[in-house]
Amino acid sequence: MKSNKKLPARERILLTAHELFYRNGIRATGIDRIIAESSVTKVTFYRHFPSKNDLVRSFLEYRHQLWSSWFKAALKQHGQDIHAIVPALSEWFQTKHFRGCAFINTVGELANELPEVVEITRNHKQHMDEIISELLPLSINQDELLNILTVVIDGSIVHAQYDKTPEHALKAVDRIIAALIP
Repeated sequence: MKSNKKLPARERILLTAHELFYRNGIRATGIDRIIAESSVTKVTFYRHFPSKNDLVRSFLEYRHQLWSSWFKAALKQHGQDIHAIVPALSEWFQTKHFRGCAFINTVGELANELPEVVEITRNHKQHMDEIISELLPLSINQDELLNILTVVIDGSIVHAQYDKTPEHALKAVDRIIAALIP
């Protein structure tokens, strides 16, 4: 990653960490690499992020804002109804650097060492639920439908990480949506 020296140091650090954490994983990304690639000194880094855990929390906050904004825009672009989920996911799965859900990945890496990532992930997923619930038709079992859909979507994200093509995961989501919501 080429850092943009015109950005403030904190932002350069955060953008660098975002790219490296998402692409390589948090444990595999050392602070020294983030410092080098964001073109800051250790003193500057630690002034903004006293520990790697502080940076991880900021990374997740940043990722939440970035992903939520993208997801809302993608749903709007693809029809702003429940059937917009599949093309929105397809768009994401086919991006050059897709590596699944940063929140699921972080829980897998750090839940034991930094338990608060579980709560941060719950909050992110709750926000995702709120976005999806706005697409659901009013029904008696709306909460149940939402639960099924969010579990299926999370499963499709994980599946798309290891399958060579995301089509299997996307077809499954599409079929479940069609079966649940006429």
